[in-house]
Amino acid sequence: MTAGQPTTEATATADRPADDSRLRSGAVAWRRVATRIGTGIGVMWAAATVAYVVLHTMPGKIEDILLGDQSYPGAQEAVAAEWGLDRPPLVQYLDYLGRLPHGDLGTSYAMRQPVISVVGDQLWPTVELTLLAAGFALVLALSVAIGTAGRARPLRATASVAELVATSMPVYWLGILLLMAFSFGLGWFPVTADSGAASLVLPAVTLGLPMAGLLSQVLREALESTLEQPFITTVRARGVGETLVRLRHALSHALPPVINLGGWMIGSLLGGAVITETVFGRPGLGAVTLTAVTHKDVPVVLAVVLLAAFAYVVISTLVDIVNLLIDPRLRTR
Repeated sequence: MTAGQPTTEATATADRPADDSRLRSGAVAWRRVATRIGTGIGVMWAAATVAYVVLHTMPGKIEDILLGDQSYPGAQEAVAAEWGLDRPPLVQYLDYLGRLPHGDLGTSYAMRQPVISVVGDQLWPTVELTLLAAGFALVLALSVAIGTAGRARPLRATASVAELVATSMPVYWLGILLLMAFSFGLGWFPVTADSGAASLVLPAVTLGLPMAGLLSQVLREALESTLEQPFITTVRARGVGETLVRLRHALSHALPPVINLGGWMIGSLLGGAVITETVFGRPGLGAVTLTAVTHKDVPVVLAVVLLAAFAYVVISTLVDIVNLLIDPRLRTR
């Protein structure tokens, strides 16, 4: 045995626990991701099933419900053939579930075209507005929370009042005020709903401002709690500047609750987008939903409901994965 052997064996023995810990951490992370994806699929199945059950338990014939206000020769027969209403209920249900992954959501009899085309043509304007509103809310919330956390009491009190006002304002009311002030009054932004990037500003601010108020409140409280932790005192003792302390050390520990809340709120923006698009006369799912409800276009309404459920599932799954990446503690449970 050479003199170097004990040292090599000791090093290998010391490295094994660290390797085992990393393997366990990775296994836990993958298990949590797989569980979350499975849960998401279950939620989507439940949402589709509830929509199907509600449709088939509504008073009246299914053909008349799906046709809504439309009535023309052979319409009921066409609906019965498309939905397989002459087959046993279980077969109808399984066929309905089998068509959903392929994007087959039926036909809009009010618009005389497939539902996937009706919804798909208007999906991007809503997604565009939602993403811009979420980005605006996140930047504003981060700026306010980082700038006011742990600062003088008057500054924090002013920020708290502003956040409370922003959170409490109804979206439709805020949108009308912004239109009156910046479009009708000052003329800074176009009144026309779809006239370039400038027409997105006011709808995005309308949709994102209440979200920014709530996110800022939660983030500031989390930052103030983190800034009082012993490890922050140690970081400051090493001579690290206050800005770097907040951005590099405190922010990463304060983000998890904000990410959870933000994920839920981004999903809820779809509902707010419907109202905002109506106020500003923008194209998107808002106009489609309003038209579908007005004309009793049940297939389109069901498609919007399922799309909202899908959005919630995807966003919540992504939030869980992001939390796993930024919080090592979740990978050891």
